Amino acid sequence: MSGEMTDLSAADRTRILAKSALFDPPAATAADGRRDLVGLDRAELAAEIDAIGEPSFRVKQLWHWIYHQGVTDFAAMSSIARPLQGRLADHFVIGRPQAAIVQTSTDETRKWLFRFRDGQEAETVYIPDPAEDRGAVCVSSQVGCTLSCRFCHTGTQTLVRNLGAAEIVGQFMAARDAYGEWPSPKGETPRLLSTIVLMGMGEPLYNYANVAKAMKIVMDNEGIGLSRRRITLSTSGVVPMMDRVGAELGVNLAVSLHAVRDDLRDELVPLNRKYPIADLLAACRRYPGSSNARRITFEYIMLQGINDSAADARELVRLIAGMPAKVNLIPFNPWPGSHYQPTGKAALDRFAAIVNAAGFAAPIRTPRGQDILAACGQLRTDTSMGSKPPRAVLS
Repeated sequence: MSGEMTDLSAADRTRILAKSALFDPPAATAADGRRDLVGLDRAELAAEIDAIGEPSFRVKQLWHWIYHQGVTDFAAMSSIARPLQGRLADHFVIGRPQAAIVQTSTDETRKWLFRFRDGQEAETVYIPDPAEDRGAVCVSSQVGCTLSCRFCHTGTQTLVRNLGAAEIVGQFMAARDAYGEWPSPKGETPRLLSTIVLMGMGEPLYNYANVAKAMKIVMDNEGIGLSRRRITLSTSGVVPMMDRVGAELGVNLAVSLHAVRDDLRDELVPLNRKYPIADLLAACRRYPGSSNARRITFEYIMLQGINDSAADARELVRLIAGMPAKVNLIPFNPWPGSHYQPTGKAALDRFAAIVNAAGFAAPIRTPRGQDILAACGQLRTDTSMGSKPPRAVLS
């Protein structure tokens, strides 16, 4: 039976990747035809350098300047002779997404609306820690989303296309530009932009190829050098791809659970109809490296009168029993047109107390950036540039 399930998962992964490819981004090429070097892996960068007749040692030099120093101008690469700087500029660019709108909340949360070369847009949020000089960059993986989760503003936006590796890593690099966070620190030296959370617009596991490529670039020790322990990938439960994340990336895993019964989760997170709670939790238990030091995080949005009862809390504890896990309780952040109400403080505290008493950390997330619609579940763009494919269901 286990062999049969493995075969089914492999077939599902193949199908998901094939469907995802239908929404791939345009080529990372400037309007004048020059190739963007951001987002290329080392082998692709080597091929580009070889194509202009340069030796392979240039790859390491360029990688250092692009991802460690953060330069966007070949003329700033002091270890490269001026004539070669000019040749590189003739063939290549070092791109960043354009910040069409930048908003800063009263709590110092910052949100960028990034516009890409084809005019499509996605949002990125930096959430500073209120007590320490560090924070998380919330990165988007798609323009829009296909999942239609009922409580999420992003889910009301049609999936337009996947973001490419250059566009994904470019969000983090542009945020670093804004905060002057270059060059990359040595070792684990803390910086303001200290972690990445793939919790922005889109479902990362429905754009796995581009997300994985981008995160491998981010984790490369000779460039940005961000440890996998400082990256968290959040999924609504694309079960066949979760094993692959564990095997290939090994980053922290967060799961958008939000309900403890299949009938309710079918409504709140329609993907549950394809991959129900039992299958999702089995994949979580298989996730490699999960331990008390690296727990699975379950995201649970608190909706008044919907999923916030004491009985719900007790069932949640039963479902995750024996698993190294923590539960982030997220007060619902209203958005224009939403029909849900946030759970009151008394019910929130009661829910948290039940989960805590069972031995699981259950912090109540403090909403950040609500005044600029930058809080969890509030991201949405009104992108109208370019042609949009019909609404897609990548399941």
